[in-house]
Amino acid sequence: MNSHVGAAAAPFTLSHHSRLAAKLRHVLEVCGMAVAILGLAFAVLAFSAYFELSQAQTRGEDSEHAHHHPPQDVPIHEKFYSTWMMPDRPTASCCNNRDCYPTEVRFRDGFWEAKRREDGVYVRIPWQKVEQNRDNPDGRSHVCMPPPETYRGDEVYCFSLGGGT
Repeated sequence: MNSHVGAAAAPFTLSHHSRLAAKLRHVLEVCGMAVAILGLAFAVLAFSAYFELSQAQTRGEDSEHAHHHPPQDVPIHEKFYSTWMMPDRPTASCCNNRDCYPTEVRFRDGFWEAKRREDGVYVRIPWQKVEQNRDNPDGRSHVCMPPPETYRGDEVYCFSLGGGT
């Protein structure tokens, strides 16, 4: 009779279990890393979609209401704002039909500051955002900046200094 028949299978050795455990740990580490990367990619995609939708919503608003312009000034402002490009990024628009408006200004600590219409806070204007190549339409100072509740905080897109300040 064959000596293998009826014999019990050899038990796994401790080194065999250690190798299996090490392989399992490696697989779990790789899978965990893949899940983390997928989670990060999803978060970036969700944030991008939110940002794009919020921008699309603001572009759809009534421009006269969004700028708070007097009715007689709407056409000149629409023409000025709609063609105003960022001084430091000449291919990027300053305005999305919501961010630009006439403003009060002051000069403090070597910088111009523009009064944000939503909360009345004066925001420092970086020098690279000051318009140098174009006059404003009505002699008043104008600024393009997002409202304070956005993630961009005190960012300024464009600023045009009016006369007589």
